[in-house]
Amino acid sequence: MNQITQHTIQVGELANGQALTIPVFSVGDRDSGPHVYIQANMHGAEVQGNAVIYALLEKLKSARLAGSFTLVPYANPIGCNQKSGEFTLGRFDPITGENWNRLYHDHSHLLAEFVTHYKHESEATIRSEFKKLLVEQTEALLSGPQHQLKTGKRIALHLQHLAHQADFVLDLHTGPISAKHLYCPEYAQESAKYFDIPHTLLIPNEFDGAMDEACFCPWWQLSDELAAQGRELSTLVEAFTVELGSQEHIDLAEAERDADSILSYLTHKEVVLESAYQPQPITRYACYLKDYVAVYAPMGGMVDYQAPLGGHVKTGDSLATVLRMDKYCEGAALQSVTFAQEGIAILHFASASVNQGTELYKLFTNYFEL
Repeated sequence: MNQITQHTIQVGELANGQALTIPVFSVGDRDSGPHVYIQANMHGAEVQGNAVIYALLEKLKSARLAGSFTLVPYANPIGCNQKSGEFTLGRFDPITGENWNRLYHDHSHLLAEFVTHYKHESEATIRSEFKKLLVEQTEALLSGPQHQLKTGKRIALHLQHLAHQADFVLDLHTGPISAKHLYCPEYAQESAKYFDIPHTLLIPNEFDGAMDEACFCPWWQLSDELAAQGRELSTLVEAFTVELGSQEHIDLAEAERDADSILSYLTHKEVVLESAYQPQPITRYACYLKDYVAVYAPMGGMVDYQAPLGGHVKTGDSLATVLRMDKYCEGAALQSVTFAQEGIAILHFASASVNQGTELYKLFTNYFEL
C-alpha cells in the first residue's frame, strides 16, 4: 500500500486574521520518478474535481507507481465558499472582479539568460535547473513585499509553486452546463488520445494567466528558444485543463470514471504501472482554440437550450428557442437562435433567463478526429 500524507498550507488571511488554508495530499516517493500535480476547485462552483481527487486517492493507495503525486482539492478557499442564495459564485474575486484562474505568473522573462547558460547542457541538467529556477522565482515572489500581492495573486502563486515542481500538471475544472472537454497544448496532441474525453481544444503557446499555461508555456518557450540556437529539445512538461462536465454538481460514480481516465494518461506516461488503465475506444474530436466559437443571445428572454452537449450541429440548425411573452400579441413570442456553420456544442449558459449579449453556447468548428 502507498502511504498518503496530508498537510495544509496557508494561502492568505481574512479580515479577522483567520488563516486561509488548503489541504495538500502527497502520494509516492518524491525522490523517484516523475512528479504529478493535480488541483481542483479554483473556481467556486466547479466542484466535481474534488470528487475526482477523492477517487484518485482511493485508487492510488494500491496502485504500482513509478513516480509521485501532489493533489490539492479546494484550491481556492474563498471561491468555494462564495455563496449567493442557493448558488456558488466564486469565478471572480468579489473585490477586484478578476478571474481567479487568470492570476498565475508569467516567467517568460527568464528564458533568454537561462538558454545562454544551459544550451549545451544535457536534457537531465536542463530539466533539473529550469524546474529549480521556476520554483525559486515563484518563492521569491511569495517572499517579496507583501503589500504588492493581491489576494488572488497570492493564492495563485502558492499553487503555482507546487505545480512547478511537477512534470505533469492537471487543473480540474467544469463548465457552466458542459460536456467533458480537454484544454491541451498543441505539442501534446498525441497525449489527448489517452484521456477518455471526447472533445479536445488545442491551445497555442500563448500565456493568458491560467494554470495550465503557467506550467506548459515556459517549457514550450524553452524548447523554441533552444531550437533557435540550434538545439533540439522536446517540451519536457505537459499541463492540461480538464473540464469534467457541469458546475454545482458532483457525481461520485462519474468521478470513478474520470479518475480512470486520468490514470490511463498517467499509465501512458509511465507514472502509473497498471495495465488496467487504458484509453476507452471512443471517437475523439479536436479543434484549435481559434475555432472555438461563442454564440451570444441576439435578444433577452427565457431560453430553451436545444442543441445537445457533445451533439453535432449542422449549418442552419436551431441551437435554442427564446421565449418573449412581451411579444406574444405580435406573434413573435418564440424566436429561434440558429448556427451558421457546422459545429459541436460543448457548453451553454447555466440559466434559462438571459440578457441580450449573454454567451449562450460555445461550439467546436472546423473540428477533426484525433
